[in-house]
Amino acid sequence: MNRTDVKMSAAKSLFLAGVAAIALSGCGVGSLMGGNGDASLSNTSASQTQINQTATSALPAIAYECPPIRVIDGGGVYSLYAPGRNGQANGLRYQAVLDKQSRNCVVSAGLITVKMGAVGRVLAGPQGSSGTVNVPLRFAVVRDELTVFSQKYDIPVSITPTNQGQEFIKVVEDVTVPYVGGEDIVFYVGFDPNG
Repeated sequence: MNRTDVKMSAAKSLFLAGVAAIALSGCGVGSLMGGNGDASLSNTSASQTQINQTATSALPAIAYECPPIRVIDGGGVYSLYAPGRNGQANGLRYQAVLDKQSRNCVVSAGLITVKMGAVGRVLAGPQGSSGTVNVPLRFAVVRDELTVFSQKYDIPVSITPTNQGQEFIKVVEDVTVPYVGGEDIVFYVGFDPNG
């Protein structure tokens, strides 16, 4: 083997070691909502500086698919109980469930502008009565593991003796997310009584 072959072999080995290091570095990325899997989508959205730091310098790309919308873990059902009767079936005042969620995206000038919506129902339980129930519903956007938008909305739903249940709809418009192509973007919706 001559000197040129030795140099080529060494360069090839270094290149392969670099590729392996890059591939392995992605193995410990953590969950979408934070490194320890303990999701927290509070009302604190990322600052513009944080968003800019995660953006690459690539040219804007066209989104061939709108990112998915998912229900926040544990956020598909909201139960409201009579005082002192949490978790008791016969102490249930109201229960809200999410039936459908949807989103629509427009890509322009390096941004995805999304319109997100959810449809759900509130049903009266054994301890329910006529009146208005405020349903705590959160919408969030996570981009490359960074929460760039998170907002909770209290949706008033009226229950009357004749219907004992009522549908509700909530739509959030004009949420913009930087997009240059290749980012991992997920939209979330779910009940959040503690946020």
